[in-house]
Amino acid sequence: MVYGKVEICGVNTSKLKVLSGEETNNLLRQYRAGDVSARDELISGNLRLVLSVIQKFSNRGEQVDDLFQVGCVGLIKAIDNFDITLGLRLSTYAVPMVIGEIRRYLRDNSAIRVSRSMRDTAYKALQIKEQLTNENQKEPSIEEIAKVMGIKSEDVVFALDGIMDPVSLYEPVYSDSGGDTICVMDQVGDTKNTDENWLEKIALKEAIENLNERERHILSLRFFDGKTQTEVANEIGISQAQVSRLEKTAIDRIKKQL
Repeated sequence: MVYGKVEICGVNTSKLKVLSGEETNNLLRQYRAGDVSARDELISGNLRLVLSVIQKFSNRGEQVDDLFQVGCVGLIKAIDNFDITLGLRLSTYAVPMVIGEIRRYLRDNSAIRVSRSMRDTAYKALQIKEQLTNENQKEPSIEEIAKVMGIKSEDVVFALDGIMDPVSLYEPVYSDSGGDTICVMDQVGDTKNTDENWLEKIALKEAIENLNERERHILSLRFFDGKTQTEVANEIGISQAQVSRLEKTAIDRIKKQL
């Protein structure tokens, strides 16, 4: 069972009933005829479907109880809006509804905050994208979506990027037969935190530690506290010329060690 849990939100998932296709269709007809109790049976009889969906979001760090409740909201929306005349299975319609509800929850509760207006723009762009795809039988370009919305293409791109789910640096992107896995972080370049920069920082730290206490104090006041040579001189009780000379000597010593 999901996350090794048997009971989720007070529901014993090991004893959930699973409805057959015929039972589901009969209950749907009863519900459409006004039988509210049939709706409750449809919900309880499709909770396993919700469980199967939330397993796809098991690596997001969210509480399984929260995802289950949100998934149930999607299931209820699917049952309430399902058109029995289309000849589809309820699960075919419900799964995308449950997934959409969970993704909306994850986006709205993401640590990366996206403005409401940008989310609205993104959702509208997705609706237009689906509409144009159905009309033209092919996926529209960003420019086509922007034209229908009457906004710049860049705004569409920014909005769609804003609602994308964050990907963990440890997300595997490839695994060979030998068991070696390549993660996202293995494909990300970093020009700042290279081995050379780490070595330079270590060497600089060691060079500063080799200065005497007065020299370290002067450099700290000058380059960390941002004080002028005159201010440093007044603080430690020597002349500005002496500060200048000691500062230059200390920097020269550091350069030689680097």
